[in-house]
Amino acid sequence: MDKRYEAFCLADPYFYETPARGPARSREGNGNGTGGTSREFPAARRPVPTGWTTGRAGDWLHLHPEGVELPAQGWKIHVSARPGNAAGIAEVIHDYCVPRRLSFKFVPSPHQVYLRNSKYAPREGAGKFATLYPEDTDRLRTVLEELDDLLAGETGPYILSDLRWREGPLYVRYGAFTRRQCRDESGALVPALENAEGELVPDRRQPGFHLPPWVTLPGFLAPALAARNATTVRDLPYRIERALHFSNGGGVYAGTDSRSGEAVVLKEARPHAGLAADGVDAVARLEREAAVLERLDGVESVPRLRDRFTLGDHRFLVMDHLPGRTLNSFFAERHPLLTSRTDRDAIAAYTQWALGIHAAVERAVEALHERGVVFNDLHMFNIMVAPDETSVALLDFETASYPGAETRQLVAHPGFLAPPDRTGPAVDRYALACLRLAMFLPLTSLLGLDRGKAAHLAELASELFPGLPAGFLDAAVAEIEAGSSPTADTTSGPGQGNGGGGG
Repeated sequence: MDKRYEAFCLADPYFYETPARGPARSREGNGNGTGGTSREFPAARRPVPTGWTTGRAGDWLHLHPEGVELPAQGWKIHVSARPGNAAGIAEVIHDYCVPRRLSFKFVPSPHQVYLRNSKYAPREGAGKFATLYPEDTDRLRTVLEELDDLLAGETGPYILSDLRWREGPLYVRYGAFTRRQCRDESGALVPALENAEGELVPDRRQPGFHLPPWVTLPGFLAPALAARNATTVRDLPYRIERALHFSNGGGVYAGTDSRSGEAVVLKEARPHAGLAADGVDAVARLEREAAVLERLDGVESVPRLRDRFTLGDHRFLVMDHLPGRTLNSFFAERHPLLTSRTDRDAIAAYTQWALGIHAAVERAVEALHERGVVFNDLHMFNIMVAPDETSVALLDFETASYPGAETRQLVAHPGFLAPPDRTGPAVDRYALACLRLAMFLPLTSLLGLDRGKAAHLAELASELFPGLPAGFLDAAVAEIEAGSSPTADTTSGPGQGNGGGGG
């Protein structure tokens, strides 16, 4: 799935909605002429200054001084922020820019700041809370110097596409100021810059700093570029071979221990980024995962923690590489109803295979519970099937907890999300019940709207897979429908799904 679309799913519990509108219950006019909501930052609710124009585009609130003409492109300043300090940073920026007639825009609400910093927010725009548009490099330097003093001590996610100015939340990138577009190599319309020949070329907005070849880096930014280039993996005792997965919280990489030649997996966490619904960032979840892996040391179905280290501001765990493939890949290849022609033998063979895999997953989860750990995020992407296809391992323990905590899920795959009344080991039992259904009829995402649908899914699965043992799906239905009303409570559920692996 294209992760850009997740924000449209999180904006409303029932409908695909524009993220800028925020949760439906907070859409109230604020009376200041900007069309915002009462839940926006105080800076967004201020009256429009005399001699200024304002407008909204996407999740940005723009303010521009009348009579000031900006160049079509140039060096822009991005300001990073967290949900906890964004309101204060917005006040500082507003108070700085308005008297100086400096054009700017910012994200006007806490909900939108959370979405920009959430786990699967697009990495190229993550962390960007405000943008300032100095007209030339002289003013660029002045603004950086002055704002750096005003925002001293503030923190926020590292903006991956930019150069960081000193140690604060200010970043710079050369890019488009006005809306111009061109076609990229795939034919898609993308934001554009004008090159030295006067041609429009794509304005590259992606993780990793990119300076257009016709642009000269101002001398006062040279230390920022040198600082960025100084962080390297060359001196690590691990050789990174390839990326397995990326999220806004960090990456997961396949690598080799240079000392022993053994295959390893490195998991990265970025500070203040990759927020879950409770506001916890990727670093806190990585530390939690390390503690859980230490408790589970020696459990056969769990990767062994080998090392942990910090590189730049990023934290890393190093774990054993587990051979095999994730269950979702096997499922896509083998499910007999995903082919154009299916015979009874194929259905019978798949049934026996799926029953064996589910039994192995149950044993793996039981082993966690015996060590006092609740997995909390069981789904097909987090289950590694061994090459012999008789045993499994569990992946991604960043949301794992301990039975005494009795906390509900905060990050979960939508097809395995337990209702609010399930906590502790009951969360895993619910996910195991969903897996019983999903292995045969992968429609358990419907249970998030009405758990009463489980009986219908079980009935259909029994008809399609007549070899299922009596009671196998009945037990799943009983577990899913137990507890409070089966109708979903979408007003208090986790704010973020998890469609893939860790990071």
